[in-house]
Amino acid sequence: MHETGPFDDRLYADPALVDFYDLDNGWRADFDFCATLAAGAGSVLDLGCGTGELAAALAPGRHVAGVDPAAAMLEAARRRPGGERVRWIEADARTVRLGHRFDRVILTGHAFQVFLTTADQRAVLRTIAEHLAPDGRFVFDSRNPQARAWLEWVPGESHRRLDHPALGPVEAWNDAVHDAATGIVTYETHYRLLRDGRHLCAASRIRFTPQADLAALLDEAGLVVETWLGDWHGGACGPSSPDFIPIGRRR
Repeated sequence: MHETGPFDDRLYADPALVDFYDLDNGWRADFDFCATLAAGAGSVLDLGCGTGELAAALAPGRHVAGVDPAAAMLEAARRRPGGERVRWIEADARTVRLGHRFDRVILTGHAFQVFLTTADQRAVLRTIAEHLAPDGRFVFDSRNPQARAWLEWVPGESHRRLDHPALGPVEAWNDAVHDAATGIVTYETHYRLLRDGRHLCAASRIRFTPQADLAALLDEAGLVVETWLGDWHGGACGPSSPDFIPIGRRR
């Protein structure tokens, strides 16, 4: 498999692949959870906003900024209904500084996992801390390595059929390799367009970080976790939970 970094990943940088992002992901429980969390908040920062579905949904009645390093994703975000209400910023979540503090800072879709080193993860958490209002709240998600989600990212388990509104039926699947020494999973995403046989694919890398390591980094960044959830439905965080979802504030 070809190795790639978070900011040259074709899955996010190639418009042809970005065109499948919403279709293959769709509205998820994390969106509903964040909408509830944002209730009463006057401002929201969406780090790793992608195609902007969540940011645009949260924008009515509040100031929302969406940050992403991928120009192709932000172009899709600007075109979506409601996209004009959001301030879109092409920037790196490790280093971006907007000079504004927000009531809510969110990082969903397991975007935290694209940061493959401890230094990068530390930098992102500092960005969250730098942008939180004194009484603000943050939330992000990272998959629990003990749940071994990558075992389902193989052709036999991940094969699916999509119906693209413009391109017609599409066959999709994934493949993945886990490096136990680093906790990094390299996974491929494949789309075969059944009308013309075109095959689009990308290789991505994400890191699975133990909860204890996340907790230490959060504390180091000056962030206090008030609640750990194990999924976006409010399930308990534990050894078998699919996710680690910290919710908290600045110290």
